Amino acid sequence: MIRDVTIIGSGCAGWTAAIYAARASLNPLLITGMQPGGLLTTTTVVENFPGFKEGVDGYNLMAEMQAQAERFGTEVKFLTKVTAVDLSKKTFMITVDETTEIETRTLIIATGARHRHLGVPGEHELENKGVTYCATCDGALPMFRNQPLVVVGGGDSACEEAMYLTRFGSTVYLVHRRDSLRASRIMADRLLANPKVQPVWNSAVEEVIGGDSVTGVRIKDVHTGVASTLDCAGVFVAIGHVPNTEVFAGQINLHESGYVQQHEGSRTNVPGVFVAGDCADSVYRQAITAAGMGCIAAIDAERYLAALDAEA
Repeated sequence: MIRDVTIIGSGCAGWTAAIYAARASLNPLLITGMQPGGLLTTTTVVENFPGFKEGVDGYNLMAEMQAQAERFGTEVKFLTKVTAVDLSKKTFMITVDETTEIETRTLIIATGARHRHLGVPGEHELENKGVTYCATCDGALPMFRNQPLVVVGGGDSACEEAMYLTRFGSTVYLVHRRDSLRASRIMADRLLANPKVQPVWNSAVEEVIGGDSVTGVRIKDVHTGVASTLDCAGVFVAIGHVPNTEVFAGQINLHESGYVQQHEGSRTNVPGVFVAGDCADSVYRQAITAAGMGCIAAIDAERYLAALDAEA
C-alpha cells in the first residue's frame, strides 16, 4: 500500500498536519517517534496556547490533538522510530524500527527539536520542579514570581529569556562561561542595563540543588575553580536546541545547525517533502507557531498531490 501522506512526528506540528490532511480525505499515517506528543508533554501548564483561559496541561493538549486527528481518520503508528529514509525516487521509502518499510507519495517532517541539556546532577531530577528550558512557556508560573531565578547561557536566546523573566523574578542571574555575552550588541546592552539582571561571568553550573523543587545551583569559576552557591527558585537552561533531523542528513538540505531548510511555505529541496515545526524553526519554537506550520505543510502536500493527479 502506497500512502498519500506520511507524517513523522507527533508534536503540535505533526498532529495539526494530520488533522488537516485527514479532513482532506488523504488518510494520513502519523509515526509518533519514541516520545508521543513531543516536548510539550513534559510541560505541566501551557498558558499561552489560545483557547485555554486557565492554561492546559501539555500532555492533555497533545492527547486532545491526537484524538481530533484520529477522529478524522488518521492512522497512528505508536512508539516507532524512523531509522532510515530514501527520498531519491518519486515514491519515498520510510524504514521504521529497521524492519518495516512504508511507501508514501508525500512526506511531512515534523520531528521537532530537543533541548540541549547541561548534563549536570539534579538537572533531570528537578525538571518540571524548577528546571525548565522555555521562559516564554513557564516563566509566568506562580512558583517563579518574585523569586530569584537563574538563566544559563550567553547568546541571544539566553538574553531574551532573561529579559522576559525580569517581569516575574525578583533577581535574574545570568550564568555564562565567558566574561562577555555572545548575543547581539543591542540585546546585550539592553539586558545588562536592566537593574534586575546580575551577570555571573566565567562560571559554569555544576549541580542543580533541591528536593521537591529547585532551591539553588552550585557554580564554579572556570578560571579559578572556586565553587559557590546561588539560591534560586528556577533554572532556565538556554544553551540551544538540537533538531531531530539526523536521519535526513544527505537526503534533504539542512542548515549547518541541522535545521531543515525550507522555502515557499513548507517545501524542502525535494519535491513532495514538506517540513513543519521546531525541526525547521530555530527562532520562535512555540506550540502555536509549530501548529501553524503543520497546517501549512498539510495544505502544501494536498495541493502537491492534486497537481500530480491532474497531470496523470
